[in-house]
Order: sequence, then C-alpha cells, then structure tokens
Amino acid sequence: MSPSIERLVQQLDGEADTSYDARAELIRLGSDAIPAIIDGLTSLGSFGRLTAIEVFEEVGDPRCGPALIRLLDSDNPTVREWAAMALASLEIDGAVEPLRRAYRACLKRQTPPDRTEPSGIRWALTELGARTPVVPPLTARLRAAAADDAPGWPSVHFTEIINDLADHAQVILHPQFWRVDTGRTYGISGTCLDWKLDWTTPW
Repeated sequence: MSPSIERLVQQLDGEADTSYDARAELIRLGSDAIPAIIDGLTSLGSFGRLTAIEVFEEVGDPRCGPALIRLLDSDNPTVREWAAMALASLEIDGAVEPLRRAYRACLKRQTPPDRTEPSGIRWALTELGARTPVVPPLTARLRAAAADDAPGWPSVHFTEIINDLADHAQVILHPQFWRVDTGRTYGISGTCLDWKLDWTTPW
C-alpha cells in the first residue's frame, strides 16, 4: 500500500480545502485507492467517513460494500444515512438485510420517521426493490403535476387525501402547501400543521 495513499486517506478528516483535494485525488486514483480507504475508516472521524463514502460512490468499486454495511452501525446518524444510501446507489449485493436491521435500530431508538436517517434507509430499500411505497388509489387519482412537473395534490382535496392515507395505514410526514401562479411555484409560509403523532408505534 502506498504511503501517499494512506496520507490522502487521513487528510479526508482535515480542513475543508485539504479534505476536498484529498477526495479529488483518491477519486482520480480510483479502485487502487479503495483498499486503503477501507483500512483507514476506523481512524477517521465522522467528517472523514462521510467524505470516504463520497469517494466510494464516485469510484463505484463493489469492494467497499462490507465497509459501508459496517458504517450502518456508526454512532453518527448522518454516517449511517449516507452509508445506507450509498449501498443502494452502488447496488451492493447483500445490503437488504443489513438495511432492514438498520431500520429496526431506528425504530428501537424511537427516531421519528420524518428524520433524514429513516427516510434515507427507506429510500435505499425502495431502490433495491425491497420496499414498495404505498399510494392508495384515490390519492393516486387526485395527484396533479405542478408547473415544474413536481408531484402535488390540490389543497381542496386535502381532507380526502388524509382520510384515504389513514384508511391504508399511511401518514404524511412532510406537509407543505404551494401556490402555482403564472407558471411558477411558490411555497406558502405559516401553513405548518400541528401533528400529534405517536412516534413509538410502528410505521
């Protein structure tokens, strides 16, 4: 293993400019750098590990799969989230069951389901074909496209949608109201709903 590659790996934890330059050089080195990054993960802090995940995704070497699976047990929720999403984007074999365990760990920690970690894990499981999002027929039928082709639902149907989702054991985690005017979409402030959900129950 080249000492220069080992040095680059340690620089992933450095100041922003140093870390960025090390990241770029490791990506340039490609698969030759992957073993050193895997070996150096345990000595990196959270910032270095997140940057290493970015390198793994850019290089696309499946040998990083076991290391990403181990990162699902990190003490840092962002590291766990990024590792989960990288496992999906790289289509790592054998990632589904570790991702399911990571999701169960979120449940055990009582992490609210609208936080980015459980959202990222759900996305990863969906991308790997291990989870199917549920959109009840009525909600699907009422769906409309905004001016920028983003999916949305007319607010006049809000009550119907809430009831339809509830009937199918679904819940809205991120309500946001928008105004479509002359071909542009604007967020409307002051429309947050006061949800009182029991995050300790399964979702």
